[in-house]
Amino acid sequence: MSDLKTSFDEAVKQSKELTKRPDNETLLKLYSLYKQATDGDMPENTEKPKMFDFVASAKYNAWKGLKGLPADEAMQQYIGIFEGLKGKE
Repeated sequence: MSDLKTSFDEAVKQSKELTKRPDNETLLKLYSLYKQATDGDMPENTEKPKMFDFVASAKYNAWKGLKGLPADEAMQQYIGIFEGLKGKE
């Protein structure tokens, strides 16, 4: 898994250097995959954001929606999305 972790870490680093900003939906997907890959499932005691905090609510729901996804699979999906973005620059 170290090759996957190395590739993931490199994709995370390079994603911050993209010249074209991804759309919000893609950014949300990358965020949730990153959280799942690095932190695992959202802790059960995580407080749901306030109703009108739309960004925090979207992040919360996106990460929570990945419950049960293994870290290595989240890393692979993140890398796949990043590679697609890199190809569009």
